[in-house]
Amino acid sequence: MPRQILKEMSTNVNVNADNVKSQMRKGYLEYCILLIIAKKPAYVSDIIGELKEARMIVVEGTLYPLLTRLKNNGILTYSWQESASGPPRKYYELTEAGQTFLAKLESGWEELAHAIELLRTKNN
Repeated sequence: MPRQILKEMSTNVNVNADNVKSQMRKGYLEYCILLIIAKKPAYVSDIIGELKEARMIVVEGTLYPLLTRLKNNGILTYSWQESASGPPRKYYELTEAGQTFLAKLESGWEELAHAIELLRTKNN
């Protein structure tokens, strides 16, 4: 095959793989956020910091609509807490329904991780 065609195929594979990886991260972003908030009430910058530390990069513009949707669906609630360095901050925490929802997501994650591991290791 000519070099140009091979180069284009390689580029397409990389772009497609990056797109799939991005979609996988988006699919589990909600679960990851709930895992963080389940530990203790969390402020947006705390959530972003933990996500970045876990290499699940996200920006505030992505996070706020997701938090709002989770709050509107009864999964999260929030409270305002005074800050020593500025205005009060909104801290998110799981509701009882949110704890149940997270438990279902954890079960789903375990099933998916198990299925993927079976497929990865089958006949190896």
